[in-house]
Formats: sequence, C-alpha cells, structure tokens
Amino acid sequence: MREDESVFVAGEDVGAHGGVFGYFRGLQPEFGEDRVVDTPIAEQAIIGLGIGSAVQGLRPVVDLMFMDFICVAMDQIVNQAAKLKYMFGGGAKLPLTITTAGGAGLSAAAQHSQSLEAMLCHVPGLKVVMPSDAYEVKGLLTSCVREDNPTVFIINKRKLADTCHVPEELFEIPLGEGHVVRVGNDVTVVAIGRMVDEAKSAAEKLSNEGIDCELINPRTVQPLDIDLIVKSVSKTGHLVIVHEAVRFGGIGAEIAAQIQEQAFDYLDAPIGRVAAPFSPIPFSPALEKQYIPDAERIVAGIKNLF
Repeated sequence: MREDESVFVAGEDVGAHGGVFGYFRGLQPEFGEDRVVDTPIAEQAIIGLGIGSAVQGLRPVVDLMFMDFICVAMDQIVNQAAKLKYMFGGGAKLPLTITTAGGAGLSAAAQHSQSLEAMLCHVPGLKVVMPSDAYEVKGLLTSCVREDNPTVFIINKRKLADTCHVPEELFEIPLGEGHVVRVGNDVTVVAIGRMVDEAKSAAEKLSNEGIDCELINPRTVQPLDIDLIVKSVSKTGHLVIVHEAVRFGGIGAEIAAQIQEQAFDYLDAPIGRVAAPFSPIPFSPALEKQYIPDAERIVAGIKNLF
C-alpha cells in the first residue's frame, strides 16, 4: 500500500478493529478511512465494490471474514469477477484479491469452519491460493495484489498466530509454483495449507521407521503445479494427498486423477488420500479434533501403501 496508491482494503471491521482476526490491524491509522474501508455486513456488496473498483483501475483487497461467507457472494465471484476478462475478449483486467479465513479447529462450528477451496478451483478465471505459513502469506499475497486477474487468498485460521522469519522488504512467490518442503525417495506427500505442518510431523516420525517422505506444498491450488508432483511421483512411485477439506470431491481427487493420467506407469500402489469425513464440522472440541486430519492419520495413510 505504501508503494501503490491504487491498492485499498475493504471489508467488515477491517478499519478500527483490523478485521475479525486482526490481520489488517494498523492499516487504517496509517492509510486513512479512504483506503481502509469498513463495509456493512453484505458480502455480495463487498465483492461488487471490489469488482467495480478493479475494472476502474484500482487494486482492491476485499475481505470476507470467514470462508463460509463466500457462499453468500458466489454470484459476484463466479458470474462476474471470474468471467469479465473472457467476456471482454481478454481486453479487461480485474486485479481483485479476495482474502478470507478458512479451516476448522477453533470450535466455530459448521457455518464458520469450512474448507471450500475445491468449489472455487472449479471456476475458470479464478486463482486460488493457500499459504502454509507467514512467509508464504507475505510472498503470495504480494503476488496476488500485483496479479491482473481475480485471486482468492485463503488463510487457515489456526495459522494466524504462528510466527516465522519473514523479510521486511516486499517479495513475491510466483502463483502456480509449488515447493518441495522435504526431499525423499519412498513416497510423495502433497499437503495443502495448514496440513503441511501435520505432514512434516508425520514425515519425521516415518523417517525413524525407514520410510523416506518427499513433501510437496502446492501453495497455489489453482493453477496447480502438477508437473512438480509428477516429477516427484516418477521418483518415489507412491502418492498420498492431504487436505483439511472433505475427502469426497476435494482437491485431492483432482490431483489423483491427473497423476493417474500422467504418471500411472510410475505408481507402485494405489494413490492415498487423507482428508476430513463427508460431514458438517462439529462444534464439540473433542469431535472436531477427531474430524480434522492430523499427523497420526497421515502416518497411517502412508503406511497403508506399503
């Protein structure tokens, strides 16, 4: 925002309160109410404000408190934002960034805890980004704001308080490029968002048992760096995909299908998936803990291939 005056933020409570989770804290005192805009509780209007501003040459960052609320604004996102570039024959730019918080683990119950990225990945024209730590948040968000097409930037709620080394200067992490978190030879593990942490723990445990995991973090799930995954699977011969969203119809199913199409001859076992059950997310902390995939379930899913 210091470098580009066309960038502004809009959303519920983003001003005085810095957003419901505080990740816009300090912006309104520095940039003023014209560039950090508190909106009514009206998700369609928030996205509409972003679309109109982007068409006029601004670079809006519009926030929807919880990922679940994307459902309220789907007409604006799917039928307007995602399609404008195509409907104008590629002549229109829509540099719109939609930020939102997804995932379970805070006992926020069924209407405030969902992971709906697969639904968004099905829409041509949208880019869908899922960082796994603070470093990726900064690098990927910078890329999203500078991108000339609409992006949905999904932060996992349980990662908001985590810290790691983040450079002071601006930097970009390219959209559509995955990252090899851990090099290994026995099995490829593709983990999305917060599940990268759980997969790291699982990989460390399995290394003590003689199973060497290669861990891939896609960072961007649309577009997906499938070439990186194919390269890894061609080496390891095994694949397990981990995500917090429900298993049925999740992004893991798409990854599995593409690997089956492009790297079937390299597979030594069926592709495994570790994901949430096909159920609304429970409010009970004990039940919610059972619902969310963890390192123990990832270990079991990997061992099932051998």
